Amino acid sequence: MAKKIALFSEGKFNDKGLGKLLVHDSPYFRIINFNLKAGQAMPLHHHDVDGQLSVTVLEGTGAFLGADGAELPAAAGDILVADIAEPHGFRAETDMRVLVTIAPPL
Repeated sequence: MAKKIALFSEGKFNDKGLGKLLVHDSPYFRIINFNLKAGQAMPLHHHDVDGQLSVTVLEGTGAFLGADGAELPAAAGDILVADIAEPHGFRAETDMRVLVTIAPPL
């Protein structure tokens, strides 16, 4: 069944940590909205499973984080695609909304 999510009104920011909204979860893929205040980060991490993820910046600016201290600028409209097993994370320079899709879901 189709569903509509009003992401900008349902996904909240949190002064004490990442705002997180589970947008969709199925056996095929998972979609999570993370909202970061300026200076907050999703620390570098990885998962020891096969699959891929995408991180789409919907609003704001920051950086995609990678192995060995690698950083790529991240701004609204940018998408990072990576294997789930590859180290990944992101950091907000301004308030930033991102949408993460994971397939298959963890």
